[in-house]
Amino acid sequence: MDKIKIAIIGLGNCASSLIQGIYYYKDKQPEDAIGLMHWDIGGYNPGDIEVVAAFDIDKRKVGKDINEAIFAKPNCTQVFCKDIPETGVKVSMGKVLDGVAPHMEDYPDDYTFIVSDEEESDVVQILKDSKAEVLLNYLPVGSEKAARFYAQCALDAGVAYINNMPVFIVSDNEWASKFEEKGIPIVGDDIKAQIGATITHRTLANLFKERGVKLDRTYQLNTGGNTDFLNMLNRNRLDSKKESKTEAVQSILAERLEPENIHIGPSDYVNWQKDNKICFLRMEGRTFGDVPMNIELRLSVEDSPNSAGCVIDAIRCCKLALERGIGGQLTSISAYTMKHPPEQFVDEKAYEMVNEFIEGKRER
Repeated sequence: MDKIKIAIIGLGNCASSLIQGIYYYKDKQPEDAIGLMHWDIGGYNPGDIEVVAAFDIDKRKVGKDINEAIFAKPNCTQVFCKDIPETGVKVSMGKVLDGVAPHMEDYPDDYTFIVSDEEESDVVQILKDSKAEVLLNYLPVGSEKAARFYAQCALDAGVAYINNMPVFIVSDNEWASKFEEKGIPIVGDDIKAQIGATITHRTLANLFKERGVKLDRTYQLNTGGNTDFLNMLNRNRLDSKKESKTEAVQSILAERLEPENIHIGPSDYVNWQKDNKICFLRMEGRTFGDVPMNIELRLSVEDSPNSAGCVIDAIRCCKLALERGIGGQLTSISAYTMKHPPEQFVDEKAYEMVNEFIEGKRER
């Protein structure tokens, strides 16, 4: 089968984990391929993905082959596949817009972005010339203008779009209709992790509901040491992120909580944690006889490989949609892999829907 040709916006930790994963699983067999939700999707395995274009704004990455750029500072995720051959794909200079928060300048170079002085590339032309089929958005949280700029580039180039960050494009009907009119599939918004804070919180919230426990209040606090957490120290960039994470949990509840009784969002940046994310979660409720109970949980995960496990399925589902001539929102894979999809479903239902889509029993 032909390779699935992808382009990536932002060669940060998440892109590094994804690209490492493509090579890590290349020579494996299903029985020893640990860490995948699906080995085969429509005949495509993880190793059947090829990066044909990449965009970044950091001078330590722009102009470098992607096999070098994904290990450049400020990336700090775990290296689980270091021997990646030269690809011949050089990182192109992207468009900055609001992709770099002003406060990032106040931190040491090893932890922050250093904007390249290279001339901005013609993104649409590069997408066309590379014959990219799917464009992945890994911009920092709060990059509202930049995310919409690249979404328009995908439209202009006729390329499928996977929006892995919390700017509402796929779940925005106006944007979705543009992609549907052109017959271009889209997946989003805001990537979940395989086993992360959101999916764990949703699972417990659903457990409360199914077991008849009244949830009275809950919080989810997260700390980490990657550029994502450093970027989110600017609280002005967090509106869509908080909405995305909060709605992912609220949508599961039998009865929505009042805003004062639910707090979900980033908490702090701890640089020595690097790409390790720690979640502190508390849920307070009442069981039989109105008797109070609570759960406290501490979750520790390597953040970027955790998201790559979902993105690698989203890419292959996009490819199936392209082959089938399906444009617009891909409801099933969005609900399964994203925090703020066009339509929320409980995770068990979303998993069932994705399998039906893969098997051709469901259009979207």
